[in-house]
Amino acid sequence: MKTALILRHLDFEHAGTLALVLAQRHYKVTTVDAPSGALATLAECDPDLLVIMGGPIGAHDESLYPFLTHELAWIQRRLDSGRALLGVCLGAQLIARALGAPVYPMARKEIGFSPLQLTVEAGASALRLLADTPVLHWHGDQFDIPAGAVHLASTAHCPNQAFAYGTQVLALQCHLEFTPDDIEHWLVGHACELTQANIDIRALRSQARALQNALPAAAAAVFHQWLDQAEACC
Repeated sequence: MKTALILRHLDFEHAGTLALVLAQRHYKVTTVDAPSGALATLAECDPDLLVIMGGPIGAHDESLYPFLTHELAWIQRRLDSGRALLGVCLGAQLIARALGAPVYPMARKEIGFSPLQLTVEAGASALRLLADTPVLHWHGDQFDIPAGAVHLASTAHCPNQAFAYGTQVLALQCHLEFTPDDIEHWLVGHACELTQANIDIRALRSQARALQNALPAAAAAVFHQWLDQAEACC
């Protein structure tokens, strides 16, 4: 049985559609709340897949949140091992930082649903299966594409939405794992941020409901395809 370790920063920003895909593929999944300090007790853990989820802190905030130091060390070891690694939002930013790329604030936050604009190179990646399906964007920071990585996607507000580093590493700025059923948890959990950004929560709720079936189906197809590729190299 293959194993997956998911590092989570907020309980409602969980693996969502990815968790369902991993269950279908018979992975044994362990979820660890990164802020709990449990990372230090997992030094001997070497899962087949490591997943770093999103969160509302910065990739350079280890002086404020010391657990990020352990998390970055995990990511660096994973990159050195050449084994499967998936990063979402903050997770993608931490991977970019570990690979030497800058991570920095955007001119304004990107929150809402819109399709990714795929690069030519994405035609050979699992992201091609998204086609024009809108995905959830929820971030105020962005990364540059690391040296040696392949740029896969952009949006009008964020030119670097995704990259691959070999076949084993996928970094997604967007929340492809998001399941529309969870929208109320996101609206409540990020209520202050939404108010400060002047985001219409009714519009977000309506958009999530409209994507009730299409987004999970497209996301599952992408995750299955990427895991097929990642597993073939192990």
